[in-house]
Amino acid sequence: MTTQAQTPTPPSAALSLVAAGDLCAGCGLCAGLAPEAVTMAVDARGFLRPVQRGPIPAAQEAAIAASCPGLGQSARPAKPGQEVLWGLFERMKTGFSTDPALRHAGASGGALSALAAHLLETGRVDAVVQIEADPANPTGNRTRISTARADILASAGSRYAPSAPLVGLAALRASGRRHAFIGKPCDAAALRAAAARDPAIAHTFPVILSFFCAGVPSARGAEELLAAMEADADRLESFRYRGNGWPGRAVAKLNDGTEREMSYHEAWGGVLSRHVQHRCKICADGTGGAADLVFADAWAADPRGYPIFDEAPGQSLIVARTALGVELLSEAEGAGALETQPFDVAELAAIQPGQRERRRALFARLAALKLMLRPVPRYEGLNLRACARQNPLSRNARNFLGTLRRALRRQA
Repeated sequence: MTTQAQTPTPPSAALSLVAAGDLCAGCGLCAGLAPEAVTMAVDARGFLRPVQRGPIPAAQEAAIAASCPGLGQSARPAKPGQEVLWGLFERMKTGFSTDPALRHAGASGGALSALAAHLLETGRVDAVVQIEADPANPTGNRTRISTARADILASAGSRYAPSAPLVGLAALRASGRRHAFIGKPCDAAALRAAAARDPAIAHTFPVILSFFCAGVPSARGAEELLAAMEADADRLESFRYRGNGWPGRAVAKLNDGTEREMSYHEAWGGVLSRHVQHRCKICADGTGGAADLVFADAWAADPRGYPIFDEAPGQSLIVARTALGVELLSEAEGAGALETQPFDVAELAAIQPGQRERRRALFARLAALKLMLRPVPRYEGLNLRACARQNPLSRNARNFLGTLRRALRRQA
């Protein structure tokens, strides 16, 4: 008996280019746009990556190519006179949630959680798409569709592990409900680009919220962190990367009721930051340029200009990037959900040195990768050349040569 040979699935040109340059951000947009053909899975390095399981229709392939943040991102450039490092914004403040529980549980002052709860309670949206800890894998993440303040509170706090919140895009689009979306800057950029092409997606997600992001560590990073905390993964009941205070500590709770802890500075700076994916190292937008509102830590700075990580009442930086963001912020302030104060953008470079230095370094890093004929994202409107001019030539040269050496090692 003979069997008919199966026709191989034609590979996606967009996904192949992303893979060739190791450009995937792990957002899940491709799986959300082509759910019958693409799924997300954890690869050998511990990152979420797309797996093509069938042919992708031409319309879906075009949507992926136009919206994938690994392939590129467009942004409205900063206004004349605005600091180019931070992108276009309409208003910048500091503040915190007036709900003590949200302020305590949140990564900074709970302002993002408070805004999300306010949107639900005022009927601005029907639900909030966000990330929470995965009960089956406490250091990992899963997507949650929140419909009440209690859901927001349960999901509060940063999660320094891979997440793909756009995987469910097709189902959410078909639901008929209006959602606020909370995601990493790359997630927000992908959703904004997809919404610009599809009015139904724009209707489904009338509000896009984000936060400052220093990069996505792999699942291996979490494993190393548990080992450094002397926490047995097989006995792990729950895990918080930070929160329950500001900045809060990494806390591993074991099934015998005991806990292991580590400071935010040790957990992020000493372990997790070493496991950040390649795409994050060449990210032009760690500050949520595509979102309506963006939130971050409003650290105090020491005399050297370096952030102070001592425990203190949480303070959030709040950046309204669109007219809608300004409107929503004003409504939350007026309703008493947020208490805010003015903030001088000139102080931001001191309290966010990681974002500052990555933006200044990026032009040189991309130039090195282009010299090696490596695929890089297309960035438009992100002022990269102007950011590079803020560096001395010697620093740009070090970034260029360092990236060149790393690219050569990967190629060897």
